[in-house]
Amino acid sequence: MKLTIKNTIKAFFFMATVMGQVKCSSSNDAVENPPVVNPPVVNPPAATNDVDFWLTKGDQSVLLAKQAGILGFGTTTNTYATIEVKESQKYQTVDGFGYTLTGGSVAVINQLNPARRSALLQELFGSGENAIGISYLRISVGASDLDAAPFTYNDLAAGETDLNLAKFSLEKNKDLIAMLKEILAINPKILILATPWTAPIWMKDVASFKGGKLKTEYYSVYAKYLVKYIQEMKAQGITIDALTPQNEPLHDGNNPSMYMSAVDQTNFIKNNLGPAFKAANLNVKIIAYDHNCDNPNYPKTILADADAFPFVDGSAFHLYAGDITALLNVYNSYPTKNVYFTEQWTSSEGKFAGDLKWHLRNVIIGSMRNYSKNALEWNVANNANFGPYTDGGCTMCKGAITITSGDSYQRNVAYYIIAHASKFVPMGSVRIESNSGGNLQNVAFLTPSGTKVLIVENDGNATEFFNIKFNGKWVAASLEGGSVGTYTWK
Repeated sequence: MKLTIKNTIKAFFFMATVMGQVKCSSSNDAVENPPVVNPPVVNPPAATNDVDFWLTKGDQSVLLAKQAGILGFGTTTNTYATIEVKESQKYQTVDGFGYTLTGGSVAVINQLNPARRSALLQELFGSGENAIGISYLRISVGASDLDAAPFTYNDLAAGETDLNLAKFSLEKNKDLIAMLKEILAINPKILILATPWTAPIWMKDVASFKGGKLKTEYYSVYAKYLVKYIQEMKAQGITIDALTPQNEPLHDGNNPSMYMSAVDQTNFIKNNLGPAFKAANLNVKIIAYDHNCDNPNYPKTILADADAFPFVDGSAFHLYAGDITALLNVYNSYPTKNVYFTEQWTSSEGKFAGDLKWHLRNVIIGSMRNYSKNALEWNVANNANFGPYTDGGCTMCKGAITITSGDSYQRNVAYYIIAHASKFVPMGSVRIESNSGGNLQNVAFLTPSGTKVLIVENDGNATEFFNIKFNGKWVAASLEGGSVGTYTWK
């Protein structure tokens, strides 16, 4: 019995010891081998947007609208065509994009009530989110055909002359001058190109605003007339950056207008206008020609003259005839001289879709890829009847803006043509390399702030899928037929 009790006691202590060891062992195991717990769910990082994208469709269902999709650079391969943008290859510096501010444009904009008028000027020339940042304006010296009536700054009675320009006055342009001051308050850096449609009648060989030629005996006084114009505009606080001697010098059927051959313009520049600018110490560019792309020999004639050459900054073009590659033709012949694109109208009978494609392909992308420093559509604004215009002036020219009443206006196709460039490509930007071909017409820029801008026009009818490649990575994008996209990234 004692043995049994003794054994029982031994067994009790043995079990207690074992249990204690098990307890300690369990405690150590909890530290060294924690129980398996499911980790919290961690979502993968959201895709980041690298490229902003603004779109206009030919059917007008989307108009210069920023798109919400994600466009991120990566290296996932695909079979799409690729537009490669190369920042290292630089071309011309850009002066800007805009319109001609005609006297008629001023008149109809002034019909808006003060609040709407102010809002429109801010939208056109400002730099805010809702503005399109126009950076270049062309204005007429005297009237253009989109004024209510023709005039110059020295109109005299028949038979009178004014060799000393004592009766010179900018009074008939007071409303234009007032609006230019407002625009300069919004954008002090905007560049202004001035262009005469005609000399005063008393200087011409016909007694009419329409047609005729400048008499050779008045070359000198006409040069003084243009100098006086620039000086008096400067006195009003308006700096003229450049001047073309004559709008469309080979078209004398407009009202007003004046014929000036290449030989005549060469003589006028080298013997009169250039020396007059120099004598007056005017830092104003003289830009030759200012007419259609079908006659590149006109500006070449002027630039080939050794005496005219130093006075000429470059040549200006329109595209009512010829091909946009005329700019490259002249640039390649005289690479130290600039080329400019200064006018293209949209017709009252034109269709939004067709005009959007043609003008983006030619006026914006085409002019820039052919070394132009600017790209201008025709007039800023007119009324619902496409006026005002002179008797014999353009009756079908549609402004970028139509003023419909005192408190409303509509944006037309020319607004979007320019806005796809002007809003994103400020003055001082540089065109950079981008390959172009097929339906995806394009041009690329580097802005002063370092932003890359790519403007793409799908010239076809079907949706195109493509890559935008930059620095070894690419973004997959798509653009519907007849649409225009502006893509920007840092």
